[in-house]
Amino acid sequence: MQAITLADIYDARKRIRPFVMETPLMKSEKLSVAHDASIYLKLENLHETGSFKIRGATNKMLALTDEEKSRGVTTFSTGNHGLAVAYMAVKLGIKAVICISNRVPAAKVNQLTRLGAEVKKIGDNQDDAEAYAYELEKKEGLTVIPPFDDAEIISGQGTIGIELIEQLPRIDMAIIPVSGGGLFSGISVVLKQYNPSIKVVGVSMEKSAVMYESLLAKKPVILKEEDTLADSLLGGIGLENLYTFHMVQDYMDEYILLTEEEIGRGMAYMLDKHQFVVEGAAATSIAAIVSGKVQVEGKNVVSIITGKNVDTSVILNACEKYI
Repeated sequence: MQAITLADIYDARKRIRPFVMETPLMKSEKLSVAHDASIYLKLENLHETGSFKIRGATNKMLALTDEEKSRGVTTFSTGNHGLAVAYMAVKLGIKAVICISNRVPAAKVNQLTRLGAEVKKIGDNQDDAEAYAYELEKKEGLTVIPPFDDAEIISGQGTIGIELIEQLPRIDMAIIPVSGGGLFSGISVVLKQYNPSIKVVGVSMEKSAVMYESLLAKKPVILKEEDTLADSLLGGIGLENLYTFHMVQDYMDEYILLTEEEIGRGMAYMLDKHQFVVEGAAATSIAAIVSGKVQVEGKNVVSIITGKNVDTSVILNACEKYI
């Protein structure tokens, strides 16, 4: 395994720029006043596919050879990565087979279908979907586009970090949702090399927080998936993890777990105070602040708002309970 460098991430930025927008960094006046700091929201929910995943998927798919593109691609996903791969497959004119578990919400399944992807629903967790994707690679020659533990994927997600330091050169803290760790790893490479004193905080749900438990165990572990509002953060990190486990180990300053109620309150807060619909995974970075579990440190704090792909009934229920 080779280390992922700033040069890799700048290369990714150049590669994906024709396809992927730079997202705005918006100051939250309400959060800023409440916490006596400048708190900013990095709005990855504004991408066409509704999440940050478009960055890594685009970088990986553009790096494929012409032969690989001609055979097509497959992936395993809790929804957002699959959407990104399906979207880019249409742009590039290549076949895509998206393997998902039966836990993926209907809203994401419907979006995948509308994009024209072939959807395979396999088992009750992402590990089952992953196994099937690698079977397709062997049997049909499709190239697997991994969701997180891959150099090009991590470098693509890391382009958020480059945008952050250009938009806000004086960052004191960044709060980043964590699942497989690709997003956290990519952003942290940039921020920690730019300024090692920037505090990077990972946030996840209490239920089935695989990266959290893996860090405690000092090795990747497997957990049974549980139903959660932060469904995009479900999934294993791979027992043979090459990159993200060690990168999260190296870069993370603090790890916060959130209850389902706290996540629901975060979703409701974003709609009520900022008029943004966000999914549970995206709300974790806000919930960490609103709940008081993260102690805001420094003058400039960034919260990564990762995506908006959520069933209408889920967001309405959260608002009914917590507004």
